[in-house]
Amino acid sequence: MHYIDWLIPIAMLVLMIGICLFARTLNKSVADFLAANRMGGRYLLAVGQGMTGLGAISIAANFEKYYQTGFSAYWWAKMVAPIGLILALTGFVVYRYRETRALTMAQFFEMRYSHNFRIFSGILAWTSGILNYGIFPAVSARFLIYFTGLPVEFEFLGHTFPTLALVMLILMSIALLMVSVGGQISIMVTDMLQGQFVNVALLIILAILFCHMSWGDVMEGLRHSPPGESRINPFKQDKVGDFNMWFFVMMGILQVYGTRAWQGSQAYNAAARNPHEAKMANILGEFRGMVTTLVILLIPIFIFAYLHLDEFSSDAVVVTQNLSLIEDTQIQKQMRVPMALGEILPVGVIGLFTAVIIMAAVSTDNTYLHSWGSIFIQDVFIPLRKNKKKLSQKAHMWLLRLSIVGVASFGFIWSLMFPLNEYIYMYFQITGAIYLGGAGAVIIGGLYWKRGTVGGAWAAMITGSTLAVSGIVLRNIIWPKQLPNWKLTYSEWGWLQSLPEKFPLNGMQMSFFAAVLAVLAYVFFSLISKTPPANMDKLLHRGKYSVEPKFEASAKELASVKNNSKTHLLLKRLGINDDFTRGDRIIYFLKIAWVMFFVISFIIGTTVNVFYPIPDSAWEKWWGLIVAMTICASLITVVWFLWGGFRDLMDLIRKLGSLDRNLDDDGSVSEDEHVQ
Repeated sequence: MHYIDWLIPIAMLVLMIGICLFARTLNKSVADFLAANRMGGRYLLAVGQGMTGLGAISIAANFEKYYQTGFSAYWWAKMVAPIGLILALTGFVVYRYRETRALTMAQFFEMRYSHNFRIFSGILAWTSGILNYGIFPAVSARFLIYFTGLPVEFEFLGHTFPTLALVMLILMSIALLMVSVGGQISIMVTDMLQGQFVNVALLIILAILFCHMSWGDVMEGLRHSPPGESRINPFKQDKVGDFNMWFFVMMGILQVYGTRAWQGSQAYNAAARNPHEAKMANILGEFRGMVTTLVILLIPIFIFAYLHLDEFSSDAVVVTQNLSLIEDTQIQKQMRVPMALGEILPVGVIGLFTAVIIMAAVSTDNTYLHSWGSIFIQDVFIPLRKNKKKLSQKAHMWLLRLSIVGVASFGFIWSLMFPLNEYIYMYFQITGAIYLGGAGAVIIGGLYWKRGTVGGAWAAMITGSTLAVSGIVLRNIIWPKQLPNWKLTYSEWGWLQSLPEKFPLNGMQMSFFAAVLAVLAYVFFSLISKTPPANMDKLLHRGKYSVEPKFEASAKELASVKNNSKTHLLLKRLGINDDFTRGDRIIYFLKIAWVMFFVISFIIGTTVNVFYPIPDSAWEKWWGLIVAMTICASLITVVWFLWGGFRDLMDLIRKLGSLDRNLDDDGSVSEDEHVQ
């Protein structure tokens, strides 16, 4: 790292901290702190939430996945693209959840089910969340250390300390400062600005990679894949165990089941100006993520080629030697791509990518800290003191800040102590399933089925959680640590000796089966209950229960849709309601056209390959076309979202500056808000 490389991320961090200090002046209530008082516009939400979902740990996880699978994983991912398209266009869960005006998911659970279920689900969500987040700081810090070439240890006052701890402390301190001063307001604003920076930086990095290596070189390098592990031909992946076709099938089903269930960025789910803006932000996500998806796919593909081509063999030896200094084999896999990338990028561009890593780490940290810290206070602590004196706005926000510090402390300690011995994505699936195993059934049933009951909700959540936790214990404790000893001790037990050495299910499979059984439990116990149907109009603030708070829609926006009351029935069935402006409809159909191009290509390619295996040479040309087309579209979307993001930012500042706060809007649920 040249000093110029360090100046770039430092300058970005100073700018972000300055913006957070400004955002502090806009934070005047609990609703401000929790959800920016529901004033977020579509571009602000799309870019900000996309940056949160990026994360340094997500970059590392995707590098790990695409280095192993190459373009083939990208092909199979298109199998589930129609699911994402339908979810986005219909506003599935997103629209109705925003209609409830809940500040947290468990607040919606109290409105729909019961007070006690809110506390129970809040505990599950918080436990699952902090365990899931627990490895974030370590993976992000290791990514930064090995990419920048920082020493693994350093000496201070005669003592040796791990650099990992210092880097984690610095990154988490910055994230804590950002989230503490302005809550969700500062998070949304900084995430949006960081997202714009990352998009531009990644395009520059991609240009550098193409200057370093031609497309022909990349394809030549990918041809060195072992048999059965092709990075080019998705139908030659017989030996790819975890990230195969069935991985993506289960991922698609869980994508529907878990829509908006994960609460890592829960404040964004409640922060939209109105339900329509929440829906449009979701639709725009495909275009917003175009740059990051492309570059994060291509970087590990470039690196695989780089490490397998003869012309770069001397560089590959250096990377291999540096990796050999890392004792943990799983960490070696995680760090292979970033360490090799550091050998390629020139001075200045290394600083850009370092800034991308830091921005991604900080944006995820501050959002997750805010989410899990808020959930503990909103859905566990305050509901448990229901009959006590109501907290003042100031005391309430200070409790939220203290809880956030507690989550950060746990993440720091857990990252230092916990050994990550499997794929990052698999760890995500296992820990996430503690809550997600049952949450999907409870959310979808609560929003779309008036017959869903409290008993069904309890059954689904307990079933999903129990199965997920059992899977964690079996896979990570019983099977690797206890089973070998039991086999030696009880050698005469044939059934015990017949058990495989490795647990037969991975994290994705365990999550899938937990979700299926949770749905069955929800339906069964709801049907046998004699509870009256829920008042869905009251829950969703429709009809006589509708509310029109200030700034829910601007005069200009209302005027632009006033002539849409006779929207064609076919369009309504497609998800286009009277709220859609002409521009919204254009975006809508662009979304359909873009996704369906890939879906139809997938169907045709898969069908043809069944009868006539497509040669690798044809696949190489196809991937070249896709990359070129996506780069051109990415250049357009970068400019498009720059305009939209800054427009929404100015709108947010103006509206929050003149908003008359409702101090009772703090996430509590009164008796008359219960719907069942």
